[in-house]
Amino acid sequence: MITYNKLKILNDPIYGFISIPNSLLYDLIEHPYFQRLRRINQMGLSYLVYPGATHTRFHHALGCMHMMQKAVQVLKSKNVEISQEEENALYIAILLHDIGHGPFSHAMENSIVENVHHEEISLFFMNALNEEFNGQLSLAIEIFKGNYHRKFLLQLISSQMDMDRMDYLKRDSFYSGVAEGNINSERLIQMINVHDDYLVVEEKGIYSVEKFLVGRRLMYWQCYLHKTSVVAEIILTKILKRAKELVQNGTDLWCSDALNFFLVNHVDKADFDKEALKKFALLDDSDIIGALKNWQFHDDFILSTLSNSIINRNLFHILNVEEDKQDDVLKFYKDQINVQLQLNSQELEYFVFGGMMKNKAYDKNAEPIRILTKNKEIIDVLQASDQSNLAALSVPVKKYFVCYPKNITL
Repeated sequence: MITYNKLKILNDPIYGFISIPNSLLYDLIEHPYFQRLRRINQMGLSYLVYPGATHTRFHHALGCMHMMQKAVQVLKSKNVEISQEEENALYIAILLHDIGHGPFSHAMENSIVENVHHEEISLFFMNALNEEFNGQLSLAIEIFKGNYHRKFLLQLISSQMDMDRMDYLKRDSFYSGVAEGNINSERLIQMINVHDDYLVVEEKGIYSVEKFLVGRRLMYWQCYLHKTSVVAEIILTKILKRAKELVQNGTDLWCSDALNFFLVNHVDKADFDKEALKKFALLDDSDIIGALKNWQFHDDFILSTLSNSIINRNLFHILNVEEDKQDDVLKFYKDQINVQLQLNSQELEYFVFGGMMKNKAYDKNAEPIRILTKNKEIIDVLQASDQSNLAALSVPVKKYFVCYPKNITL
């Protein structure tokens, strides 16, 4: 019988060497459900803006697991009791937290599947893996769902300063080249502690928290909400909406079997059975790009034009407008474009559309980032900071926009 060394060491460009702590984690990483993340871009279509931003969800998940290992080590060194079972559950939960992302991530949540958040799909995957691995993921699932009695364990996985954000800000900054997101995650992790079952940051780490929040705000404006990335994601959503309309009206479209399943069928949370999960597990970015390469030559003008705009980066203009002027600007460009295209009102929505971007680096209505003072008091980071601009980061900033084609040749 051949035995394999499952305690592998991986080389990561951000952290150096990353270790896989046990054979169960290795087997989860080797599973086809997780290997699929190699084929899903971490930043969606942001590579159309930042050519280096081609790293994957696979990179990110491993980085999160590494951050969690560091966090557990720090907490144990500060006499926070974490059992071996809890530690392992944390590694499993953070490793699999993004496994439910579809191709190009958030664009899929409103097109291929309908109103099913990626975290819900992650939970579907975890339950399926738990069945396959004879219940070894049960505690990880309970923590992930927020049902476990030690709440700080969930905060390490999902909160306003969790291991997910620790990794993606630093990683996305590295690959995009946007230096403002290069947070000091190592310092932040060294400053965490647990007090009254809450995850806290020791007072001497407050400036690192401030840098973290400012970095997050800047990364959203410069990367995640960059106007070109935003318009590209909306166009992709509209392509898939159009493809679904055509298929459900009897048009034959070339695409993979997995993609065809979601174009033919209405799939929402209630419909997400084992068959839907297996089909979803076969979907990745290559299904979408392969379809777009083919659809750019389709007879349907809407489908071909929008597909071509992504494949050849012939994206629409995006114009920032005042909220009260958005409807007037939309009408103006719809009238202008329709002189050339002669589409009905429903078809015209594919070419001229508006939207809103919202950036809020810190949500004061959510679970706060707690600062542990030297007097052992717990206060919200907004009250602990001596920077007035930090409070401003909790106020959502909204930007309204209108998109329309640069040029269309009939």
